[in-house]
Amino acid sequence: MTISEPVVRHIALQEADVEANRQLTTLDGWRRFVDGTPEPPTRLLPGELRRLSATERDLYDEARMDHHARMLVVATSFVEKTVTCGRRLVLLNRHAISARRGLIVSGLPGTGKTIAITQLGRAHELLDRARHPRVPDRIPVLYITVPPAATARMVAAEFARFLGLPIRSRLNMTDIIEAVVGVCTDTRTGLVLVDEIHNISQTTRSGAEVSDTLKYFSERIPATFVYAGIGVEESELLAGTRGAQIAGRFTLVPTRPFPYGTEWKGPVATLENTLLLHDHPPGSLVKLDRYLHNRTDGMIGALSHAIRGAAIDAILSGTERVTKEAIDAIPLDHAAETAASPLKRAVGG
Repeated sequence: MTISEPVVRHIALQEADVEANRQLTTLDGWRRFVDGTPEPPTRLLPGELRRLSATERDLYDEARMDHHARMLVVATSFVEKTVTCGRRLVLLNRHAISARRGLIVSGLPGTGKTIAITQLGRAHELLDRARHPRVPDRIPVLYITVPPAATARMVAAEFARFLGLPIRSRLNMTDIIEAVVGVCTDTRTGLVLVDEIHNISQTTRSGAEVSDTLKYFSERIPATFVYAGIGVEESELLAGTRGAQIAGRFTLVPTRPFPYGTEWKGPVATLENTLLLHDHPPGSLVKLDRYLHNRTDGMIGALSHAIRGAAIDAILSGTERVTKEAIDAIPLDHAAETAASPLKRAVGG
C-alpha cells in the first residue's frame, strides 16, 4: 500500500493539532491526558518491514520515535505515596466547611514532582467519572502552573484560562475570581493542582498577594489544594506569617533522587520494556542499572530522558538498539551531568 504525500501531510497536521491540545493547563489538554496516551505502534516482523515502501517505512519509524518521545509514567513508591496521601486528604476534606488541609510535593528538579501530582489528579478524575458516568459537565480537577514573577491577577487568569473563561482587560480581579469560583462550584471541582509553587515569595508584595489569592481560592472553592515545587520547605513560600499558615495546613511529601537498589532497577526494566527497537537485546539495560544510576545520579527524569533519547537515536541511525555508548552520547541536564563525573561513570561501567 502506498500513502500519498497529501495524506502524509494531513496525518502530520492532525497529530500536531492533537499535541497542541495536550497542554495540561487547559481543560482540553488535561482531559486528553486523563484519557491516556495512544496505543503504541506494533513492532513489525522482518518480512513485514521489507514489504514497506520508503514512505511507509518513514511513517513507521516516525510513529516509533513519537512513542519513545512520550514521557512514560513509572509507578514508583513516591508516585504511589503522593496519590495515597492526596486521596486521603480529599476524603478528609469532603465534609470540611473551612480550614481544609492540603498537600505540598517538594524536591529537586527531575525527581518526579509533576508526574506525581498529575497522576494524583488523573486518579481522582477517573474515579469521579466512574461515579458520575452520565454527567459530562463536571470538572473534577483543575491544574495550573505559577508563572515566574507572578502577580495575583496572573494567577487568577491561569485558573480562568484552564476553565476556558475569557479574560478581558476591563475585568477586575473580583470579576475573574467570582467567575472561576462559580464555575468550579457548579462543576464540582474537588482537586486543584498548583505546580511551580516555588515561584511565589512571601517576602515581596506581589508574592504575598499571590499567596493571599490562592488562600482565598482555597476558602471559596470546596476542593483539596495540592502544591508542587522545588525545595519548597526551604523556600520563601513558607516565610513569615503567611508561610506559617501554609505550613500549618499543608502536609509535605519530599522527593529525593533514588538510591541504588531494588527500586531503582524497577524503572530501568519498565523503561526497557517499552522500547520498540528491532535489534535491542532484552535485559541489556537492566544489566547496566548501576551505570545508569551513576550516569543520572538517581534522577528518574534524567533516566527517562537518557533512555528515550538513545532509543530515538537508534531509529535515526539504524542501529535499532540502546547501548551504554548511545546513552553516554545523550546530553543530560546540568545537574545530572555535574553529578555524573567521569570517575563515577567508570565505576558504573
